[in-house]
Amino acid sequence: MLWTASQVFRKFSTSSHYYQKKLKLAIIGQSLFGQEVYSSLRKQGHKVVGVFTVPDKDGKADPLAVAAEKDGTPLFKFPRWRNKGQPLPEVVDAYKSVGAELNVMPFCSQFIPMNVIDHPKHGSIIYHPSILPLHRGASAINWTLIHGDEKAGFTVFWADDGLDTGPILLQRECAVEPDDTVDTLYNRFLFPEGIKAMVESVQLIADGKAPRIPQPEEGASYEGIQRKSNARVDLAQPAKAIHNWIRGHDKVPGAWALIGGQSVTFYGSSMLSGSVPAGQPLEIEGASQPGIISKNGLVLFGNDGKALLVKNLQFEDGKMIPASKYFSSGENSSVELTNEEKQMAEEIRNIWKAILSNVPAIVDTTDFFKSGAASMDVVRLVEEVKQKCAGVQLQNEDVYMATTFQDFIQIFVRKLRGEDQEEELTIDYATKEVNNMTVKMPYQCFINGKFEDAEDGKTYSTINPTDGSVICKVSYAAVGDVDRAVAAAKEAFDNGPWGRMNPRDRGSLLYKLADLMEEHQEELATIESIDSGAVYTLALKTHVGMSIQTFRYFAGWCDKIQGKTIPINQARPNRNLTFTKKEPLGVCAIVIPWNYPLMMLAWKSAACLAAGNTLVLKPAQVTPLTALKFAELSVKAGIPKGVINILPGSGGMVGQRLSDHPDIRKLGFTGSTPVGKQIMKSCALSNLKKVSLELGGKSPLIIFSDCDMDKAVRMGMSSVFFNKGENCIAAGRLFVEESIHDEYIRRVVEEIMKMKIGDPLDRSTDHGPQNHKAHLDKLLEYCEIGVKEGATLVYGGKQVDRPGFFMQPTVFTDVEDHMFIAKEESFGPVMVVSKFRNGDVDGVLQRANDTEYGLASGVFTRDINKAMYVSEQLEAGTVFVNTYNKTDVASPFGGFKQSGFGKDLGEDALSEYLKTKAVTVEY
Repeated sequence: MLWTASQVFRKFSTSSHYYQKKLKLAIIGQSLFGQEVYSSLRKQGHKVVGVFTVPDKDGKADPLAVAAEKDGTPLFKFPRWRNKGQPLPEVVDAYKSVGAELNVMPFCSQFIPMNVIDHPKHGSIIYHPSILPLHRGASAINWTLIHGDEKAGFTVFWADDGLDTGPILLQRECAVEPDDTVDTLYNRFLFPEGIKAMVESVQLIADGKAPRIPQPEEGASYEGIQRKSNARVDLAQPAKAIHNWIRGHDKVPGAWALIGGQSVTFYGSSMLSGSVPAGQPLEIEGASQPGIISKNGLVLFGNDGKALLVKNLQFEDGKMIPASKYFSSGENSSVELTNEEKQMAEEIRNIWKAILSNVPAIVDTTDFFKSGAASMDVVRLVEEVKQKCAGVQLQNEDVYMATTFQDFIQIFVRKLRGEDQEEELTIDYATKEVNNMTVKMPYQCFINGKFEDAEDGKTYSTINPTDGSVICKVSYAAVGDVDRAVAAAKEAFDNGPWGRMNPRDRGSLLYKLADLMEEHQEELATIESIDSGAVYTLALKTHVGMSIQTFRYFAGWCDKIQGKTIPINQARPNRNLTFTKKEPLGVCAIVIPWNYPLMMLAWKSAACLAAGNTLVLKPAQVTPLTALKFAELSVKAGIPKGVINILPGSGGMVGQRLSDHPDIRKLGFTGSTPVGKQIMKSCALSNLKKVSLELGGKSPLIIFSDCDMDKAVRMGMSSVFFNKGENCIAAGRLFVEESIHDEYIRRVVEEIMKMKIGDPLDRSTDHGPQNHKAHLDKLLEYCEIGVKEGATLVYGGKQVDRPGFFMQPTVFTDVEDHMFIAKEESFGPVMVVSKFRNGDVDGVLQRANDTEYGLASGVFTRDINKAMYVSEQLEAGTVFVNTYNKTDVASPFGGFKQSGFGKDLGEDALSEYLKTKAVTVEY
């Protein structure tokens, strides 16, 4: 008896919905939406006393009927409820026999008599996919898009004898995205949120809290059902209106125009940004000017001179083709299947058999739709095939374009091989003949898998620091571009294939991306060199080489991210299992600096993507070009659209909006400490988004007298002058033991004088230009301050007398602890040297740690005990012993104190882009 009481108590204490009042419900409707509402209401404890749905079609039951029959719920399939406007008595009696307290009508295509609507104690509630009183009628979603409404939504209302006029119980709304269709709007919001709202509405009624708000007549509208006959496109209007008309009719009934005397239906419309692509003209009846068949689709022009792009065309015989294939639709030769692909084809044949259960056998000529399949069967086919073959980028429209089994297998194989992907990307390149090659550089914003101009059309010049010349004009992203990029990333995370993809398949795509980067490494290194001033050989090995290694390293982590099982105290006499799951955060923003443009992108993006997130990345304004080239390669690798978005532009505009955006869950930043503080503040005030910061440094390097002098000179110079000193972990201050100080400085100066300063593309160059003019000016001012404060300028300190932004490698000695150059980072080729007394280990450690920064540090000594002691005492995220700049993709990298927090690289970096969920199960 005690055990039974314990069980009862647990049941009521762990599930809040058991406390709530429950109702006896009749579900009247159909479709997958109806099925989900039915199942959700049962899970909440309501009793469904009857399900009333439509009869079977072609031997197939409606999804709602399938679920009810499986559960043993009383099921009724009435062809009609009325005859000549009068209720059918036998149907009404059957309905009344179930004793429902409330009718729930999630989606119903039948006319239900009022004596059924009003019969239950609580009446009837209906779901309608518009914000009533706007768009009453059966085509509400279509008209929301046709009218170009900025907001969409749905209403749960009390049924009355009018047409969608009953009192409002509950409403929800969402923003309409620029390229939303009926399908995307339904799948993203109206379907999932509508199910939740129906369940919430029923509980409000059960609790006696459901409102009845009369619908206002102001703003009310009614639009009838759109049919093919009245869906012809009026092409003599602005492009936006044409776009809205087409997407409002996608997929049913389909907007059409006359081409060559034949009606052709348009699907997949989007507004065209940027320049109009080249192609072959196509005369269309009623158009203000001929359309253009381009490699990306059919371009249509409005009477305002703006353009839109149509992706697919359907002819009168039902055949659908990519619009880009209009002039070559008969040339699509079949591909030869491999043995593995033949095996997959047979598995897909079995899926067709299960869906088309009324067809005796699936042969090559079996037509999906002529065999009785409906739109919901399209969704099922696509999802089942994607489940069987993870990673294949199959879409509903592919079924409409390939209706027979043999055609479907052909399009499936092409998708599987990735043969269609590269063709979809349109790029306007800036090209240059340089470094014995032709480099092709994208220069537009990269949003949702497309390169496009900034929203307001603004551009800016990116400069070659070698000679100060303009490389090309680059799109200057605006706040609207940020919002579109974040929306694309959120859609890709919430509803795209990336979030559902098997982690191992995700890893395969990242490996492929790394392979493409390696294939294009010379081009990437050349772009990096002309855009950032990096010496080509260093760009090849480090900027690009380590970027490739980083993506390969994190690609290997994709299927190894796991939680733990945790032993906890058992709730006797029962048992518990507690485990944790590591889950991606969602949309992440990444803001990177200009010193290692591609490598900083890789360090953050690879871990972010491996964890399963999507991202919006802002490259530094002065070095955007390798990031945009990376975007191009990501498409070729098969990364789904929306997963990666790149926005060149200013930190004050793009970076600030990313910090403030409510849909971003994490921001990773590398840059200055003051900007990092502002980002952290904005992230906290907006939505408390997770932050990782790799900020400024003033890294100390301690050189003891018992060092290997040759190595200490060579590595000490590298610690300062590597990558022209534009290195976050550069040794900002060298402490040299007094007994070797003078010799060390002499040898350093001797080596500097051997360095070749010049064109970074020259393979013999040691030292290239500083990244940009403003930074060069800042370095010259830094040196002037050092001289004024009394430090000894041993070498350099001036601009090199040649075109471009070249700075002499510089050495300061006699630097006192209070001086500006002893405390502040130069971020350039400036060696700042201070002496310390012989044998004063603790004294030099105190001076080395007397800084607000803690990114990196180093020590040179042959004494292993001294080395270990110093490495323990140094307050920095990285300590180098008898080496410097030795970073590796497997080793975590990040700072202490005002150098930031969080890690790049290594397993630790994954934690920056994951959240931990604890799950406890009682059994």
